[in-house]
Amino acid sequence: MEIYLVRHTSPNIEKGICYGQSDIGITNSFASEVEKIHQQIPVTEISRVYSSPLQRCKLLAKTFNMPFTTDPRLKEMDFGDWELQAWDDIPTTQLNPWMKSFVTTQVPNGESYVMLQDRILNFYNSLHIGPEEKIVVVTHAGPMRALLAHIRKIELKDSFTIKIGYGDVIVIPTLPKKI
Repeated sequence: MEIYLVRHTSPNIEKGICYGQSDIGITNSFASEVEKIHQQIPVTEISRVYSSPLQRCKLLAKTFNMPFTTDPRLKEMDFGDWELQAWDDIPTTQLNPWMKSFVTTQVPNGESYVMLQDRILNFYNSLHIGPEEKIVVVTHAGPMRALLAHIRKIELKDSFTIKIGYGDVIVIPTLPKKI
């Protein structure tokens, strides 16, 4: 059993903008990024594909040429009132407390990192995968880091040491013990 965690391709948004669950499109480098992703995955052996319902993930999921399941638990962190704002424009009275304790502090009208981790672990633990199955999960960096932190037993506050670029593929070869 293998799970291929795949981060979406480059989003079509300016750098420095907070865009967690905002449904933004992709750049014109999509086709070349997809080609690199497919080279890392045994595409013909994939039995199922799951995707965040946001278009930057769904467009990638479609490239596997099979029906796929969207699941809201695969969405990026909900940045609430900060969505589509420049990070530099977010009031420091809101941003600084969150930066000091981003794991447990909830973004105004959004969620905390631990809430995101609860979501992705709920998804992960709901999977029923046969020993020979290979599945693809198209998602975002936040859920990927939160899941990998759990699997690798890394403190959530330290999960940003896990570097995940656009179009990165990370393979989970076996299901660790569920929580």
